[in-house]
Amino acid sequence: MNVRSLLKKIKPLGSDRYCNTLKRHGVVGPLYGVKIEDLKKIQKEVGNDHELALELYDSGVYDAMYLAGLMADSQKITKTLLRKWLKQATSPTLQEYTIPGLAAESKHGHDLAIEWMASTKEEVAVAGWATFSGLVSITDDDALDLKEIKQLLKRVEKTIHTSPNRVRYWMNNFVISVACYIAPLTETAIQSAEKIGKVTIDMGETACKVPDAVPYIAKVQKRGTIGKKRKTARC
Repeated sequence: MNVRSLLKKIKPLGSDRYCNTLKRHGVVGPLYGVKIEDLKKIQKEVGNDHELALELYDSGVYDAMYLAGLMADSQKITKTLLRKWLKQATSPTLQEYTIPGLAAESKHGHDLAIEWMASTKEEVAVAGWATFSGLVSITDDDALDLKEIKQLLKRVEKTIHTSPNRVRYWMNNFVISVACYIAPLTETAIQSAEKIGKVTIDMGETACKVPDAVPYIAKVQKRGTIGKKRKTARC
């Protein structure tokens, strides 16, 4: 299957209603309005075709770019290409989910997370915090630098309330991820969340809500799933 035939296959799956939902979430540019669950069905049908994924992303069609992130081979993806994809991404969902998820599963996840987190550009910094959140969710604790992560928690404590809007969201998510996925740091992350307090974020015209870190972590503790890793960072 080539990119043209695949675009023809996914276009009829879209709807104006979902297009409007995506636009409220900041998606711009060409889009069909295909739901993620339908894109995942296409991905399962087509398989992980890395070269096709590259062509899909370059098409500039939002739905195809999202599908490309699901289809790309995390072992073949390069730093250069991940940086290129992030630069080309004009939609928050690509910057905060598609690219970070793929980056976290690649061997470049840590380096790119640190690089992007240091950026003064909001759309780059969010990708960094999202990538590190993904990393801690899928990586065994003994393969993580817990001292470094503690330092990042301190960094969040000091800077979250003065950081850009979307960066605040992903810093908050990072604290939650550390608490939920790294059992040895759960209490440390809870202490950070308590010091941070309420995080105010403008979610625009969407119905999305900001997770309140301390109660969220408490629910995971009650469920007994602290430290349980995810199989994939992509969603």
